[in-house]
Amino acid sequence: MSGQLLELLTTYGMPVLFVLMAMVSVGVPFPSSLTLIALGSFVAQGDLDFWPVVLVGTAGAVAGDQVGYAIGYWGGRPLVDRATRRFGGADKVEAAEAFSRKWAGPGIFFSRWLIGPLGPWINVTSGLSSYSWPRFVMIDVVGELLWLLIYVSLGRAFSDQVQAIADILGNLAWVVVGLLAVALIGWKLFKRSGVRG
Repeated sequence: MSGQLLELLTTYGMPVLFVLMAMVSVGVPFPSSLTLIALGSFVAQGDLDFWPVVLVGTAGAVAGDQVGYAIGYWGGRPLVDRATRRFGGADKVEAAEAFSRKWAGPGIFFSRWLIGPLGPWINVTSGLSSYSWPRFVMIDVVGELLWLLIYVSLGRAFSDQVQAIADILGNLAWVVVGLLAVALIGWKLFKRSGVRG
């Protein structure tokens, strides 16, 4: 993470955190988990307060998630297809749609904090599939709050080992995504083979 960003976060704090979490939730690539762990380290050093970081970060993440949901819901398939043709990510949308159809509410919840790389795509596909918006918001808030609590707490507890923790958690998220993709592909192949138990 750049020194400039850290300086912005420590100088302007909560507004920068809100915008950053919203951008990440919309799909802007950024090491958000590392940022949250670093913020936990700032909390441990007394530069920031724990609950404002958690609550403002959660609010920003939830706001960004609503943008993704609205794109899927109001823009529909034509907008998503145009966007993926222009910016890429069609394979991620397809994987997220399969994941959304199979897991629905639990998929939304776990993509907030356990398999974060799928989160922005799950937001869009939840809107595409017209998943209940009030239910989406409720699950979204709980999942994002859990994400902030876990990562900021880890940063606060292990403030002297921020980079090592971030590396471990980042690798774990991609392992979970890979295992889910393999399981989903295996399940589809099994169903297509027509094998009966």
